[in-house]
Amino acid sequence: MAAEIYVISGFLGAGKTTLIQKLLKEAFRNEKVVLIENDFGEISVDAALLKSTGVEVKEINAGCICCSLAGDFVKALQELLDRFHPDKIMIEPSGVGKLSDIIKACSDPRIKPLATVKGKITVADVKRCQMYLDNFGEFFEDQIKHADLVLLSRTERFPDKVDFAYKLVKELNPHAAIIAKPWSRIIAAEILHPEHEHHKHHEQGVHSRHGQGCGCRHHSAQLHQEHCPSGHHHHGAEDIFDTVTIRTKGIFSIEDLQARVAKMEQGAKGTILRAKGILRSTRGCVNLQYLPGELKITKSASSGDMLCFIGRNLNRQELVSLFGGE
Repeated sequence: MAAEIYVISGFLGAGKTTLIQKLLKEAFRNEKVVLIENDFGEISVDAALLKSTGVEVKEINAGCICCSLAGDFVKALQELLDRFHPDKIMIEPSGVGKLSDIIKACSDPRIKPLATVKGKITVADVKRCQMYLDNFGEFFEDQIKHADLVLLSRTERFPDKVDFAYKLVKELNPHAAIIAKPWSRIIAAEILHPEHEHHKHHEQGVHSRHGQGCGCRHHSAQLHQEHCPSGHHHHGAEDIFDTVTIRTKGIFSIEDLQARVAKMEQGAKGTILRAKGILRSTRGCVNLQYLPGELKITKSASSGDMLCFIGRNLNRQELVSLFGGE
């Protein structure tokens, strides 16, 4: 019997890893699951977090699957299918990856007899979707347009943004099912079988101001083309986004980390779109998750000493100095 593939896509920090954890806990607990991480950077923080759940994780750390990794990705997928014979494969592309590239790779003739793409799920952050569309439209649009389900995230925290985000997604992909209710009220079956659900999960009575900005500090990204070996022009994530990964020997207090992130926000060169890492703190290991204007530091079951930054025109030395890295 062919394995089922679920691709969990979404822009930087939308909530992909949280969704994967929810599905592992609620739907795939008794299944043999393999997770493929295609993170954009040298170290996959998400893979480290998910390994602590006991799931088999395969990391492919690099940029664009279509151009430089298509062969490697198909080969890795083949090896996983032969070695583990999983019931389910979950693929978490990089936040700056294209969903269409993953789908194309999964449709390779070597894979089709062994596994079928069952779900193409994109997580969209209601607070930042307009900003991402304006500044990184090629990547954001691709993730929305190729999904069969779009799951809106942060709806509880930003209820005034839900209407606008829902309309934006609907305009980009009128055929996708959209779930806009709080995640605590969503069951796994709604996500895995959206065709069985009513497609309009929109909460009534929530109105956002049309066109309202997200309040984030950002700059427009200038896209340029590279020639893809496969014969078509392609914008690779590695051409648009910078990634800086550092290891740090520091042991931080929570207050110290908050102060360092505040300093980074105020003075760091370039535009930091995302930072995530597992660090040692005076209270044990912590999971740091940062988006512009939003910092979350929580206890981590995994140990680590790494921080990964994704953005535009980043200054590595400045970030190393700021977080005591190497």
